[in-house]
Amino acid sequence: MKKFFLDLGKQPLANKYLKKFRSNQIKYSLRIYFNTNSKLVSISKRIPSHIMFNAKYPYRSSLSSTMRYAFKNLSKEIKSRFNPKILLEIGSNDGALILNFKKKNVIGVEPCKNLARITKDKKYLTYDNYWNFNLAQKIKKKFNSIDLIYSANTITHISDLNNVFKSINFLLSKNGILIIEDPSLLECLKKNTYDQFYNEHIYIFSTISLKTLLDKFDLEIFDIKNLTTHGGSLRYYIKKKSNKNHKINKKVKIQINKEIKYGLDKFQIYKKFASNVIKSKIKLLKILNKLNKDNKKVIGYGATAKAVTILNYCNINNDLISNFVDTTPEKVNSYMPGKNIKILRYNKNLLKKFDYAFLGAWNFKKEIINKEKKLIKKGLKFITHVPNPRIF
Repeated sequence: MKKFFLDLGKQPLANKYLKKFRSNQIKYSLRIYFNTNSKLVSISKRIPSHIMFNAKYPYRSSLSSTMRYAFKNLSKEIKSRFNPKILLEIGSNDGALILNFKKKNVIGVEPCKNLARITKDKKYLTYDNYWNFNLAQKIKKKFNSIDLIYSANTITHISDLNNVFKSINFLLSKNGILIIEDPSLLECLKKNTYDQFYNEHIYIFSTISLKTLLDKFDLEIFDIKNLTTHGGSLRYYIKKKSNKNHKINKKVKIQINKEIKYGLDKFQIYKKFASNVIKSKIKLLKILNKLNKDNKKVIGYGATAKAVTILNYCNINNDLISNFVDTTPEKVNSYMPGKNIKILRYNKNLLKKFDYAFLGAWNFKKEIINKEKKLIKKGLKFITHVPNPRIF
């Protein structure tokens, strides 16, 4: 049974950046539910994939040095640990992972045609289609089976999870490996990162809920890694239950026990989280209103989808945060979805004019702090809402 626990109000599509601000931009109700049977956390309103993921999708993994480094390290691990003849990536984006492999050894699946074009132009085989059983059948006809399937921050964007895993199971070889990574629900609740929820993020997995889901398709988690990416993610190593080549690492049970101890299998913890979200909103607005009253200049740093959730839930307008800066070409000179806050091209000289920067890209905090050392020494301060709103 699905039980409601959090209402983040009316939200626009988090990656729908507009070149001209429109006050009547379409918004959707963003309500979050917990399924007491499957233990799965999901949003209520499902937006059709073609509306969210299309030829104008702005997020590019390769623009972050943190992500480039992470994918390069992962490619080394995959080669040394599994050495697949063919790797298929679901949600290959601009090729941050597959470009680390030889063209003959990888297949990309990327429905956003502007991103698929990047790897296609580099002669990497890329299907610009949505992942489903029809596509899996098409790939199987050409390649028979796949040794390793990888997906990061994509599977939780697809509404029909049964179709997702049916397709993976169909295509994966007998001793094949599935690796997926997504934001950790445990870290989300511990750090109070309610901005992990937006229209694209249909689900946020816990190990508990993912295990239940995989059981239906005779798949099982045999290893797990905690990652710092995206504010705390989990990388799951999955195999068919009939595959006896990999023993189940004790880290899987340790993670499940951690989640049970925290209460991820109980509805009460989600009600507590919802209460913490409301407190976070009140405290963040108190900080921004105080700075505004003191005539301090505040700019947003990182025009992220996460920031869109915060701005619209807290009703933050350009009187509190005048602009955002970002390095993504597709976002520059556009407006934050749902808000009349213009995105400017990242420029250190521009940042010098501001007293504070709201950390929209808080999940890249370490990278940003290192990048802005000189400005910080000269007095620039940052505002974050993770795990609690504060100035640092």
